[in-house]
Amino acid sequence: MADVYGAVVPLRPTGVLADVWGRSAVRDVILTLGAAGAVGLAAQIVIPVPGSPVPITGQTFAVLLAGAVLGPGRGAAGMLLYVVAGALGIPWFAGGSSGWPAATGGYLLGFVLAAALVGQFATLGADRRPGHTIGLMFIGNLLIYLVGMPWLALMTTMDLPTAFSKGVVPYLMGDALKIALAAALLPGAWLLLNRRRG
Repeated sequence: MADVYGAVVPLRPTGVLADVWGRSAVRDVILTLGAAGAVGLAAQIVIPVPGSPVPITGQTFAVLLAGAVLGPGRGAAGMLLYVVAGALGIPWFAGGSSGWPAATGGYLLGFVLAAALVGQFATLGADRRPGHTIGLMFIGNLLIYLVGMPWLALMTTMDLPTAFSKGVVPYLMGDALKIALAAALLPGAWLLLNRRRG
């Protein structure tokens, strides 16, 4: 309970799923490495989009889920590790590629920022109700597009409307499905956890 301007109100629970069973430096390293690896695995789910250098992958779902589960620091660190290691030669970008991808590099940078932002909101409890989780995932996807689409336009000399039609529109339906899945998974995990706590 907390005293807010003379009124006693219940404290809102904070924290992320990864911290439910405690924290340690070793656990943090393992979770960060695991997040990078999970995104690398999700990147191997590839559906090419005709006329676009940006394929449909499972990456964004894994990125946003990692941010929500791990929180801002470990989530962003996992995505930064994923980006740097892939740029240096680990073949875990989309379809087993590696090296810095000129056209889609902005989306990768967006992954780091989105994981941090989603993780920050998750620490405040934004992943505990389906409606809030939908908003959380929408904001994370939006941030990825806000970085990735202008980068795509710059690197390919597309104008912004063309970059929008090739770098955003084909992915919206898939994003909606991923958001719906996250809205079931994250609050569901908290519900099960709270029931176990009794």
